[in-house]
Amino acid sequence: MKRIFIIRCDGSYLEDQDKFRMSGIFRDVYLLSRPEECVYDYFVKTRLDRDRRQADVEISLTCLSSSIPAHVSIEDDRHNVLCGASAEACGSITLTLHDITLWSAEDPYLYTLVIETEQEVITDRLGLREVAVRDGIFYFNGEKIKLYGVNRHDSDPVTGFAISLEQMHRDLRLMKEHNINAIRTSHYPNAPQFYQLCDQYGFYVMDEADNESHGTFSAYQQERGAENAWIADNPAFIEPTLDRVRKCVIRDKNRPCVFGWSMGNECAYGCTFEEALRWARAYDDTRILHYESAWHVPEGTTHDYSCIDLFSRMYLPLADIHAYFAAPDTGDSDHRYDAAAKRPLLLCEYSHAMGNGPGNLEDYFQVFQQYEGACGGMVWEWCDHAIYKGRSRSGREVYLYGGDHGEYPHFSNFCMDGLVYPDRRPHTGLMEFKNVHRPARVVSFDAQTHTLRIHNYLDFTNLRDYCLSVWEVTCDGARIAEGRADAPALLDIAPHCEKNLTLELPGTSHGRCYLKVTWLLRGGRGVLPDGWTLGFDEIPLSTAQCQHAQALLQMPLTAEYAGDPLTLEEDDHYLEIRGTHFHYTYDKFTGLFARMVSHNDAILEAPMTYNIWRAPTDNDRKIRRIWAEAQYDRVVTRWASA
Repeated sequence: MKRIFIIRCDGSYLEDQDKFRMSGIFRDVYLLSRPEECVYDYFVKTRLDRDRRQADVEISLTCLSSSIPAHVSIEDDRHNVLCGASAEACGSITLTLHDITLWSAEDPYLYTLVIETEQEVITDRLGLREVAVRDGIFYFNGEKIKLYGVNRHDSDPVTGFAISLEQMHRDLRLMKEHNINAIRTSHYPNAPQFYQLCDQYGFYVMDEADNESHGTFSAYQQERGAENAWIADNPAFIEPTLDRVRKCVIRDKNRPCVFGWSMGNECAYGCTFEEALRWARAYDDTRILHYESAWHVPEGTTHDYSCIDLFSRMYLPLADIHAYFAAPDTGDSDHRYDAAAKRPLLLCEYSHAMGNGPGNLEDYFQVFQQYEGACGGMVWEWCDHAIYKGRSRSGREVYLYGGDHGEYPHFSNFCMDGLVYPDRRPHTGLMEFKNVHRPARVVSFDAQTHTLRIHNYLDFTNLRDYCLSVWEVTCDGARIAEGRADAPALLDIAPHCEKNLTLELPGTSHGRCYLKVTWLLRGGRGVLPDGWTLGFDEIPLSTAQCQHAQALLQMPLTAEYAGDPLTLEEDDHYLEIRGTHFHYTYDKFTGLFARMVSHNDAILEAPMTYNIWRAPTDNDRKIRRIWAEAQYDRVVTRWASA
C-alpha cells in the first residue's frame, strides 16, 4: 500500500495560490564551480538624461571575500564596445552611454554588460529604462503608458510546474501574437530564465514574491475577528515575509523587464508587509512597489501606506473606477488606502477569463484611455490549469481538474480560467483581447467624405514605422472593393496622436455593406513576421436600402409601404396587424406577440413569454445563489387592470 506523507511548516501558511498542489523539485538544480576570489554579485542601476540622449549606468560590485580588480564594459547589440573602465570588485563604477536606445516592450533593445576579472568573465544583458510615478500617473521612460497584461502561472498539462525553455518561448510568442505587453508573475517568482526571455521579447513584468495566505485568514477570521491578524499583522511573520521578498528582489534586480515589485497576493495587510515594503524601497529606488491587499484591512485600523506606489484593485467595476478618479485628492498618504492620494490605478486582476469570459474588455479599454492615472491591468489569467489524461475512445483529448482524482478539498474547475486551453490553443476570449488592444484604431468615420480618423495607441513608436493598413468593402458578405494604405506618409502618426486618412470607396446602394480596415505589421519585429495581423476595425456603411428600412420603422401602422396596405383590428385583449404576406397578433395583457405568421409560415411555436433566467456560467458561481433565492428561474407574467 502506498503512503503519501504531506509535510507542512510555517511556510505552508504562506502559500495558497489558485493552482494545482504538486510536490517535488520542479526547477533546475545545479552546481556552479567558480574561483575562490570572484565577483559574487552585482547591481546595475540606470539613470537617464533623455534630453541629452545619454544614460549613466551605475554598477555596484560585491566580491566573495577580498577585493579583486575588475574591468567593466558595455557593448551594443552588435558587440561593439561603447565604454569601459576598471574598478575594484568591492566597489562601484559608473559608465556613461551616449546616443542611447531605450528599452521598452515595443522596442526591447538590449546592450551587453561584461565584467572581467583575472579568472572569470561575466556577461549579462542590459536595458536602459526609467520607471516613475508622478502626480498620480505611471511613467515609463518619461511616457504615460498602458499595461495590457495577463497573470501567468507556471503550468503545463503534462509537465506540471516544470516548465522548459521552449514552453516559456511558446507562451511568450503567443502573448506577443495577441498584443499582450505585460505580465504579472502570479503569485511567485518565475524561473530566472523567464525574465531574460521577457527582456528579449519585450514585456513589462510585475515580479511578485511567493506569498499568498488568504486560506488562513478565511479559516480563522471568525475566531479572531480580523482577517489580517494571524499573518499580515503578526510580528512573528515579519521575517518569513521579508525573506520571500528579499529573495525575489535580490535575484531579479538586474532584469530590465521588471518595472515593479509586488509583495504578494491576497494576504491582507499589516506590520509584516509594511516592513517588506520599507526594505524594498530602501534596497531598490529604481522601481515601483505594489501590494493589492493593502486594501483588505479591518475598518478603523491605521497602517503605513507610504511605500506603495499604485492603488491596486481586483475586478473593480467600471463605476468604481470613475468614482476613484472623480474623488478629490486629499494629499494625505497615511489614511485609509481607498482614499489614497491619487496613486495610479492598476487592476492587477480583472476580466476573469473563466468559462465564456472574459467580459467587458472593450469597456475596460475605454476607461483605461479615459484617465491618465489608469495604467491598465492584468487579465486573470493566462492559461487553464489541468492535467492531461489521454485520448477518449472517440479520439478527443481529455484533461482532468479538481476532484477528478478523488482528492479533497478541491475547487472543481476553478483553475480552468485562462485565455488559452491547457495545450495553449487560444480561447475566443484571447482573440477578443488581441483585437481590443490593437495598436491603431479608426475612432471615427465620415460617411460623406470617406475619411477615417486614426488613433495611434502605441506609447513610443510612430505608426508609420510599425504597421500598414489594408481595407476592403463587402456587400452581403461578398468583397466588392479593396485597397492598401501602405505608404509610410499616410500613417505618419506620433504615439498617442491622431490623423485623418481618406479612402476611395465605391458607391453602395443595397444590401448590408461594411468597410473593414485591417492593421498589418510593417517588417518583422522579434518573433512577429512581416505582415502579421495586429487587429481590425469594421465599420457599417449606410446604403439607400438601409436608409429605406430605417424609414419604414418610423412609419405609423396606418401608412402604406410599396402598395401593401396594413390593416389593424383591436379588441380588449389583442391587436391584430395584417399585411399581404404576414399576420401578427399582439397580446396587450403581456406586451408580447402571441402569434406571428409570415408567408403562411408560423414564426412562433408558442406565444412569447418573459424570461430573465439563463443557465449560470462558471463566472456566476458567487451570484447564482442570489439569482436562485430571487427565483429568477420561476418568472411568471400577470396582468391587472388599472
